[in-house]
Amino acid sequence: MTSSTLAKAPLLTRAKTRISRFFGPWGVFFKGFVKHPVMVGSIIPSSQRTVAKMLAPVDWENTKLFVEYGPGIGTFCQPVLDRMRPDATLLVIDLNEDFIVYLRKTIRDSRFIAVHGSAADVNEIIAQFGFKNADYILSGLPFSTLPNNLGPVIAENTAKALRPGGAFLVYQFRARARDFMEPHFRKIDNGFELWNVLPCHLFWGWKE
Repeated sequence: MTSSTLAKAPLLTRAKTRISRFFGPWGVFFKGFVKHPVMVGSIIPSSQRTVAKMLAPVDWENTKLFVEYGPGIGTFCQPVLDRMRPDATLLVIDLNEDFIVYLRKTIRDSRFIAVHGSAADVNEIIAQFGFKNADYILSGLPFSTLPNNLGPVIAENTAKALRPGGAFLVYQFRARARDFMEPHFRKIDNGFELWNVLPCHLFWGWKE
């Protein structure tokens, strides 16, 4: 390595740090989108109206384990934690390590667990932390663009992971997400949120 290369390295590191601090969570979110565009549903986090409407049907008093796929920079995390019981757990799963590192640094709550892994492995992951089932599982993953036939696999494993009476909460820009849910959930409620970038479809698949 030349002396000029050594000199440039600290400058690049400092520049990246300054950019990260300037843009904050938006910078982290944009970086995650650029690195894994097919795994991130949007370049812009969901609106607070989308968050509130998506979480409205949840029975928080009887929720012990809430799971989220693809939490990104945590748009849903704090609202979920604010609603949860003191003895409940929020477990988030993301393949993007940048998001997981960011969430572990920024969310200081003993009820919060961030896992670097795949939503397809949800059953193994919740078992690792001593849970048999999840009460609710939330996902903003773009099912129609996921690689390697992951969409159907995640939908099937999610149905297995949920307790009877639990629900799979899905928000998507395309209504096709329902197609992945239908083989596993006989009752699916529909919604739509216009005040979001972009407007999105909302689905709640209930496990009998």
